[in-house]
Amino acid sequence: EVQLVESGGGLVQAGGSLRLSCAASGFTFDDYAIGWFRQAPGKEREGVSCISSSDGSTYYADSVKGRFTISSDNAKNTVYLQMNSLKPEDTAVYYCAAEWDGSSWYDPADFGSWGQGTQVTVSS
Repeated sequence: EVQLVESGGGLVQAGGSLRLSCAASGFTFDDYAIGWFRQAPGKEREGVSCISSSDGSTYYADSVKGRFTISSDNAKNTVYLQMNSLKPEDTAVYYCAAEWDGSSWYDPADFGSWGQGTQVTVSS
């Protein structure tokens, strides 16, 4: 059974930084894709970033390019999302997801397993 546990969320002022972690278990961590999504109140869940171990590819939404960095530590079965220069519009619940079907990395429907989410709040 795939299990994903997010941590690292919190309250930060605009311009600050947070690092989210996604600890994964239940699948082979040498062949995976992990995505980060977020959902703000009243809005649809949107893709933020994704990392694929098959070719080392990383993907970012335009809104976070240059500010967020996705990385992984295979020894710890953990994927990270380093978030810098945070803005109030980054406020959302952040989720990590696995079991990507290989199509659209930014589409929540293309991922089969989800964590419980971690709240990120950026104050102005």
